Amino acid sequence: MASLTSDLLNYIVFRYLQESGFLHAAFSFGHEARINKSTVDGNRIPFNALVKLVQKGIQYLELETNLSNDDTDMDEDFRFLEPLDLITKNVSELQQMIKEKKEKVQKDKSNADNELDHEREPARDRKKEKNGNAGDLEPMDICIDSTSSPCEISSCDVMALEGHTSEVFVCAWSPEGSLLASGSGDSTARIWTIGDGPGNSTIQRMPPNVKVLKHLESRAAEGNNDVTTLDWNSKGTLLATGSYNGQAKIWNRSGLLLKTLNKHEGTIFSLKWNKKGDYLLSGSTDRTAVVWNVKSGESKQQFNFNSGMLDVDWLDNDSFAVGSTDNKIYVCKVGENQPVKRFSGHKNEINAIKWDPSGSLLASCSEDTTVKIWSMKKDVCLHDFREHSKEINTIKWSPTGAGTSNPNKKLLLASASFDSTVKLWDVEQGRLFHSLNGHREVVYSVAFSPNGDYLASGSLDNCMHIWSVKDAKIVKTYKGYGGIYNVCWNKEGNKVAACFSNKVFVFDIGS
Repeated sequence: MASLTSDLLNYIVFRYLQESGFLHAAFSFGHEARINKSTVDGNRIPFNALVKLVQKGIQYLELETNLSNDDTDMDEDFRFLEPLDLITKNVSELQQMIKEKKEKVQKDKSNADNELDHEREPARDRKKEKNGNAGDLEPMDICIDSTSSPCEISSCDVMALEGHTSEVFVCAWSPEGSLLASGSGDSTARIWTIGDGPGNSTIQRMPPNVKVLKHLESRAAEGNNDVTTLDWNSKGTLLATGSYNGQAKIWNRSGLLLKTLNKHEGTIFSLKWNKKGDYLLSGSTDRTAVVWNVKSGESKQQFNFNSGMLDVDWLDNDSFAVGSTDNKIYVCKVGENQPVKRFSGHKNEINAIKWDPSGSLLASCSEDTTVKIWSMKKDVCLHDFREHSKEINTIKWSPTGAGTSNPNKKLLLASASFDSTVKLWDVEQGRLFHSLNGHREVVYSVAFSPNGDYLASGSLDNCMHIWSVKDAKIVKTYKGYGGIYNVCWNKEGNKVAACFSNKVFVFDIGS
């Protein structure tokens, strides 16, 4: 029998944390378990390996117990046991539990039969009195409201982009609209050319052209080159990628590697272009944020902090904010050695930060289950939203209000949480606008359509929903295979991309 080594088990646990979206926990575990020194071939580890391993173990215990038991009806026996019983009890204890519970069921059944015999005659008489005849039963009213059911996206409007061999963590449309980038745990990013079918109304049926951007430099480095983040510049001509090993890379739209940026010593969880496109900002778990000179490929300035950086976002071409694991937000400016502003108020790690379209408000979300709104004009938060019951993964501003192409529409903020809900916040009024309660598992990603009328959400329940922002109802939905880590709209607003497990799906939503 093959043995399960600690090295292999550590790698399987590491991959489970990544697959479940616990990237920060995966980084910490991987560092302590020295995953980067592991000899395990990561490409041979199947998706959901840890869960399958536990399931196989439970099945083995079930089989072992059944073979030692005179009763041959395995399904009937094992309905008396819980999964934890199979893990914590030995075979003889399991057999005894089954025997005792079956005897109790037989005893309860016997008592129930006696009571039923005692009550049967009076009950039959009462029914006759009510119905006039024992055969006249009252009909049951069943109400089906077909108008409230969301529209399942047709398979004709879905394209699966296959090629990645591990979890796809992130995807992003180019501002040009026709190119889609994806980043995966298989040490690659990919640039897909997504065209339209006849009349520009349906997804193309021909396989898309794809460029594979390899981040694996050697077999010895395998296992620590996962692509954790990526971002297009504003013109859509350059793509930046960040990796688990701390490297950032810049590629052209044809997939040619232009620059490799080496400065970080920890995982890069976020990197962003400034609007001008001359600087690239990266934040790492090594407690630093680096502003890169894109033309030279050298560090323009390194900013040192007390804890790791989980998210970064530009305010303008020279100023930016970083969210830290020390529960604080720092606003920095190129050329200044110290932060120009500090925001304190969160009680746990800050998972995401985002400036609103006008650049006047900064939103943050945290493991402390709150969303907070900040202004450079004040030292304390303007709003402290506490309606989520669990950790909040991400936030997104709507492309509406001041500074957008939809200035007459209300500015909203969306937040996605471990509590399985998406919440929309009316920031101007400082209140909850809608709570979107359609998912059954943790929601990892949300994205507004370019006109702000719709919101896409992706969850570990394998579902991608399209919501009407106005009505707070699901208007389109799709259930796939595997959890969803990221969703995004193209610039025309007629397609949504979603990362399902080791595939990227593109949905034709229509105009």
